[in-house]
Amino acid sequence: MTAPRVAAARSLVARSLIMDTAERLYATRGLAAVSLRQIGEAAGQRNKSAVQYHFSGRDDLIKAILAEHAEAIERHRLAMTARLGDPERLPLRERIGCIVLPRIEHHIELGVPSWYGRFLAQVTVEPALREYAVRAHLDTPSLRRLHDAGAAAGRFTARGKDMTRQLIVHMSAELEMELAREQPDAGVAATAWRRLGDDLVTAISGLAGALEATARAPARRGR
Repeated sequence: MTAPRVAAARSLVARSLIMDTAERLYATRGLAAVSLRQIGEAAGQRNKSAVQYHFSGRDDLIKAILAEHAEAIERHRLAMTARLGDPERLPLRERIGCIVLPRIEHHIELGVPSWYGRFLAQVTVEPALREYAVRAHLDTPSLRRLHDAGAAAGRFTARGKDMTRQLIVHMSAELEMELAREQPDAGVAATAWRRLGDDLVTAISGLAGALEATARAPARRGR
């Protein structure tokens, strides 16, 4: 391998290590409590400006972490929707499953301990980053199709999407924290994640039905 290729490979390794370290520190300490210098030191980088070398700043680093996870979730969702077919023809529960379950499979894939769930919960309450975090996870081809299909069926209003996102993000963060504390084996962790996935699909299906009924109620009263 030539010297430039060796340097490029080392740079990719350092970048990945910085991202993994930042995700862990942000997840466990919060965004405001962690500096770029602390991330670099925890990632074993001797250069005090190592993080700034790879990323323009904190927000750029966080966006890179979000994009990496969104890409992985999208792979799971594309495979799932390819098996099930046209989203507009799917029953409500299966359509919601396509929204929720790929994220669950990604959490399982991350293993124990993982930090993505708690990291995302931190990011979504940060005003400067919340909108980007929402777009990173919603602005994917498969999820746009699912939401378009839901809108066509009279479901997934803007408020419904917000409620759905809150349920998924914060319940996932809670389970991730519990698993990190208990350190179960992979099979037990996967079962816990899939149980949460089923519960979320049930809850969100009920929520979607209730919001749809509420939206139609004034029209019935006006007849």
